[in-house]
Amino acid sequence: MSSRNDAKTDELDVEDRILDAAARCLSVSTRRPGIAELARQAGISRPTVYRRFADGDAVFRALWEREIRRLLEATPQRSAGRESLVRQVVELADKISTHPTLAPTFTSEPTLVARYILERLGAGQRVLLEALVGAIESAQAGGTIRDGDPRELAAMVLLITQSAIQSRRMIAEHLSDDAWYRELAHALNGYLRP
Repeated sequence: MSSRNDAKTDELDVEDRILDAAARCLSVSTRRPGIAELARQAGISRPTVYRRFADGDAVFRALWEREIRRLLEATPQRSAGRESLVRQVVELADKISTHPTLAPTFTSEPTLVARYILERLGAGQRVLLEALVGAIESAQAGGTIRDGDPRELAAMVLLITQSAIQSRRMIAEHLSDDAWYRELAHALNGYLRP
């Protein structure tokens, strides 16, 4: 049994090495690295990368999901209720929009990012939706969020927040960081208020 656990740990370590290599590459270049570059940076062979990921897009998606999960874990909701949830969502949005790996991909990988904004939900977005649904249900039970299907409310919160994240750089000359934070919180509070 121990050898099975060791093998699983080794698999996770190799995957993290690949994702760490992808993050390093993205932090110094505006283009997404190829599998050969990822393998070199991770100190492993290309076939080892391909055993875990079908292609560069799959590495990119896994990196996004991992970083979103990490940010979500590092941004806990302090208490049940709408105001706490909104504070958590805005803090998380701030972290995503300024993240050293995620933020640059909005401009360096617009076609790949657009796929997850315009065409389908990515794994990172699904993680966020599930967290939002649970928090909304809890706040609805406490009477601080309006009635409505928690999945629908969560989807709209995700859309509002995703738009604010994507457009933050574009609108920066008209909306300071403090104003961005304040106005996003105001929009979300207004949407969710009973």
